[in-house]
Amino acid sequence: MSFNSLGLSEALLKAIEKQGYTSPSPIQQKAIPVILSGKDILASAQTGTGKTAGFTLPMLQILAQGQQLRHRPIRALVLVPTRELAAQVHTNVKSYSEFLDIRSTVIFGGVNQKPQVSTIRNGVDILIATPGRLLDLQNQGLLSLAKVEILVLDEADRMLDMGFLRDIKKILSLMPTRRQNLLFSATFSKEIKNLANDFLHHPVLVEATPENSTVDAIEQKVYRVAKELKTGLIIKLISEGNWKQVLVFTRTKHGANKLCKKMESAGISAAAIHGNKNQGARTKALAGFKNNSTRVLVATDIAARGLDIPLLPHVINFELPNVAEDYIHRIGRTGRAGASGEALSLVSADETSYLRDIEKLVGEKLPVEIVPGFEPDPNASTEPIKQGQGGGGNRNRNPKSNATPKSEAGRGNSSSKPRPNRNRNRNRNNRSKD
Repeated sequence: MSFNSLGLSEALLKAIEKQGYTSPSPIQQKAIPVILSGKDILASAQTGTGKTAGFTLPMLQILAQGQQLRHRPIRALVLVPTRELAAQVHTNVKSYSEFLDIRSTVIFGGVNQKPQVSTIRNGVDILIATPGRLLDLQNQGLLSLAKVEILVLDEADRMLDMGFLRDIKKILSLMPTRRQNLLFSATFSKEIKNLANDFLHHPVLVEATPENSTVDAIEQKVYRVAKELKTGLIIKLISEGNWKQVLVFTRTKHGANKLCKKMESAGISAAAIHGNKNQGARTKALAGFKNNSTRVLVATDIAARGLDIPLLPHVINFELPNVAEDYIHRIGRTGRAGASGEALSLVSADETSYLRDIEKLVGEKLPVEIVPGFEPDPNASTEPIKQGQGGGGNRNRNPKSNATPKSEAGRGNSSSKPRPNRNRNRNRNNRSKD
């Protein structure tokens, strides 16, 4: 099948050809005609399958064919969980709309709002946004969603994981009830289905791949290792393999920073990317990784989705995620666009249950290797690590560190009510950063 058979305009076909695309991916084949027909959609597609083009191309065509209003109010909203994904989606929108009279912009937290506000005031057709900054500007009266015709929730499951459900419901209330809704999610959890039931109207279900499947092109392997030997092992693997571009996942921000310092001490250029980094630092770290001036990018799960790194050869789980689905998103950074990739996981005894959950999810036993000198500790406990302790010790020992910060929209709470549990506090932290 070619893009010509999907009903796209000449302007969009020209833009697609310029990007070097020759044939649509399965999610694009299934989603584009449905969206062009004006129907709501509930789509499941694993990361790296081309879903951004799957909703962007038909959205652009619908807007281009519609009536261009004089002051260019926001006619389409794409809501995403993280800054990196927002920037990536905006880049794609600009590329695909090159030969159309469509204006777009992106807004997210961590940067000065004035340039974002100025662009919106000049008129935009498509707004890509993270929930926190969107509500912040809306609460200040600096933007309106009253004319939105198309809503896209991208990576909806990740937004729920990060605690954005209340924000999403608030945003839904600010838009016209008559609109087209497109919900894209890598997983169809109970929460996602509940959300879909709240605002989708007779949606067409589109599934490009089996739920939670991993890309066939990714070679997966587990290294069993003692917890205290993980740093030495990862340095050995990267150094002796002469790997030039490696994305490493840790469970905590502190763990990411600590591992970066160890890498640098071993002569391996490394940078960290996580929610505590300001946007300038995150952008610089990602740019250095993409242009190969930095060999290793150490990230928390904020980077598991939204990082567009072509032909990334290696992903390493320095620590396994405690949510099995996150493993799929992490390793999905490699093996993209038909390229092969390698996903390695360093697994200590206390991560045994996490590994078991992952293997159950992907439906296969992952091959295990033990490197001489880095053997697992036979006496170590297999009890799962406690929340907040992976990668850097118990950094929440000081009770003050559990205080909930104010969010960008000014929704902080300084009352004497009982503090939320750590998991909910982690979600609020993520939300306030974007």
